[in-house]
Amino acid sequence: MLLQRASFNWAYSEDIPGSRCGPEDGPWPRPYQVLDEEEVWRELKVLAKPQSFMIDSKRGWRADSINFQPSPKTKTQDRYVVTQLNILGRQWTLTGVFDGHLGDVTVEHVAHHLPIIVREFLQKALAEDPTPTPALIADLFSRSIVAFDNAIAKDVLDLFGGIEGLNNFTDGEVRNIINDQHSGGANWKKARLCMYGTTALVALVDPDHQNLWIANVGDCQAIMVYPGQDTKDWKFDLLTASHNGDNDAEVDRVRKAHPNETECIIDRRVLGALAPTRCLGDIPFKQPPEFTRRILYNLFPGFHNTSPWEEFLVRNRTPPYITAEPEVTHRRLDNDSTSPRYLILASDGFADLCDGEGQQRIVESWANGMLAKSSKHEITELAPGSKSDNMALGLLRRAVGGDDRFSVSRVLTLDMDVAWIDDTSIVVQTL
Repeated sequence: MLLQRASFNWAYSEDIPGSRCGPEDGPWPRPYQVLDEEEVWRELKVLAKPQSFMIDSKRGWRADSINFQPSPKTKTQDRYVVTQLNILGRQWTLTGVFDGHLGDVTVEHVAHHLPIIVREFLQKALAEDPTPTPALIADLFSRSIVAFDNAIAKDVLDLFGGIEGLNNFTDGEVRNIINDQHSGGANWKKARLCMYGTTALVALVDPDHQNLWIANVGDCQAIMVYPGQDTKDWKFDLLTASHNGDNDAEVDRVRKAHPNETECIIDRRVLGALAPTRCLGDIPFKQPPEFTRRILYNLFPGFHNTSPWEEFLVRNRTPPYITAEPEVTHRRLDNDSTSPRYLILASDGFADLCDGEGQQRIVESWANGMLAKSSKHEITELAPGSKSDNMALGLLRRAVGGDDRFSVSRVLTLDMDVAWIDDTSIVVQTL
């Protein structure tokens, strides 16, 4: 909790980083609580809930993570995962961030179950071929994500014998089948997953730490940061492309898949409604309109107002309009490197926070700070769950104001009834 003795100051919309706040969110100025340095770190830790996971204590490889939303009335729809997959007695490392939308049901499901599906695909493939090529792993990684997403709609359609089978059921019968909360709610839970969606950015590292694969669906970002010849000359490699309406290539891809449908993209949104062009879930954009009208409209509690859905369903002629097929990037890792090297996985909230100063500048400034700490041996081998020297928390601090505690205080304590920044998840992994 914030200390009551702290002083207050005033903020204008242009003082808040990101694109959530604008003059229309007035009246401005709004008060915020000015925190001292100790209070800044305490509040950051309370709001971001930093975690550390030791991957290899001997080599100092670890992954730090945060999930940040300062608005007390807003529940974050971001999730992240940091885990190791035991495949035939060897440990693969899987990390990821997921940015949910419309609700947190699907993103919660994806963050929990997707690593299990990836492990099952890996285990089966490696049992057949213990020395797969990087290209084979990349293909397997992609197929596991697509198969996982396909199952979301299939599990519901199987209740009715497929999309064509819906014609054999009245609306009352559909309601009785999917609203089975009185008997455990298995069907209800399956149907709810179809109502929402999430992006997915997942990184996979092999047991020998020689290969990195990045699978991206949506507009989260993966960034590799490592020093050049001059240790202060950092290399900044963006490993992902954004799958949304801001990417002309993605817009063209959707339009080519629906050549006679001028309304497949409107104002750079899919069917005029959805910003991401690749997602997990979001079944109304992947199935014919009758899936939404016959199944999801009959789900309780469900849609209180179907008008916004009808606005894009009338344009849904030849689904799917979005895909769950990821873009997979492979990088070789140099095990002998003694230079610090970081992989940053971040939801789009991080890029939004960096918009004013610039993401590359913020990341490079943070990396210089990490290098200084490393040279002073201030970064120690952390026990899992430790919050000291958390790399993701340090990067978040840099993005919301760095050493300027007034700027950081504005982000942490602005007096506003709705979220003033986007949900932000960050995983920083040493490689």
